[in-house]
Amino acid sequence: MTLIELKNISKIYKLGKVEVPALSGINLKVNRGEFLAIMGPSGSGKSTLMNIIGCLDRPTSGSYKLEGKEVGNKTQKELAQIRRDKIGFIFQSFHLLAKTNALNNVALPMIYKRIPSRERRKRALNALMKVGLKDRAFHKPSELSGGEQQRVAIARSLVNNPAIILADEPTGNLDSKAGKKIMEILKKLNQEGKTIILVTHDENIARFAQRRVYLKDGKIHPHTK
Repeated sequence: MTLIELKNISKIYKLGKVEVPALSGINLKVNRGEFLAIMGPSGSGKSTLMNIIGCLDRPTSGSYKLEGKEVGNKTQKELAQIRRDKIGFIFQSFHLLAKTNALNNVALPMIYKRIPSRERRKRALNALMKVGLKDRAFHKPSELSGGEQQRVAIARSLVNNPAIILADEPTGNLDSKAGKKIMEILKKLNQEGKTIILVTHDENIARFAQRRVYLKDGKIHPHTK
């Protein structure tokens, strides 16, 4: 079943009077339960495409359907609700609150859904257990390794049970051992039914995905597998 459908997506940024095309005529379908890697060199449009899929940015033209519904005509409030309910984000730099322990970092997205505190704690602990960090629940980010911090970020992405997990260079700040651990967790989540879209420039990381899409100069390259 098609979860994401992009048709003729283009994105143009304006720098003064100069127009800079970031994406040009992107056509892409992602099925529910798929593990997709988006690859390409710096400046190829990977992050722009990820931001559009994640409802963080709008395309200049084209159609984006999520679960069969057009996203382009949504209000900012509706887009925020989609991000909150449908999409879990994992970033290269973790984006954890420095003065807050792992449990409360993971629980944070549930506050915006007004989930009661007892339920937040239960779900957050379950998510930490899923990534093997239940025993580190009350440690702050400064007390965790980089790999552990990213595992906390993965747990945070799971707590609202999103349809999609978007991972933007999730191993970029990690050594190879920690990076492999992160990818094994993502692969397991995919096997459990999560749709995962990964941005990476690393072929070794991309091999964990079922399918790879290569971007070059804002277009999908014929080398795509």
